Amino acid sequence: MSRTPKTSVFLQRASYRQRRLRDAARLVPCLGLILWMLPLAWPVASASQEDAVRSAGLMYIFGVWLLLILLSAGLSRWMRVIPHDPPPETRKQP
Repeated sequence: MSRTPKTSVFLQRASYRQRRLRDAARLVPCLGLILWMLPLAWPVASASQEDAVRSAGLMYIFGVWLLLILLSAGLSRWMRVIPHDPPPETRKQP
């Protein structure tokens, strides 16, 4: 009885990483939504602290906005760097 070699069920590393990067890029808007909703949970300040809370809230919102831009730019650049495997029909046969 000879055993035939089983084919691997796993994807190649480059295509697997490419898919995970695409998944991460799809989650960036969800992360942004969650981070932008956090100021809604901040406690209500008294009248004397209201201006400080507003300025801190604006800085937070624009900081999250900048973080999302940088994260998206980094992910898109990283997705371009990973080489794609050629489709099976374009590979040279020995």
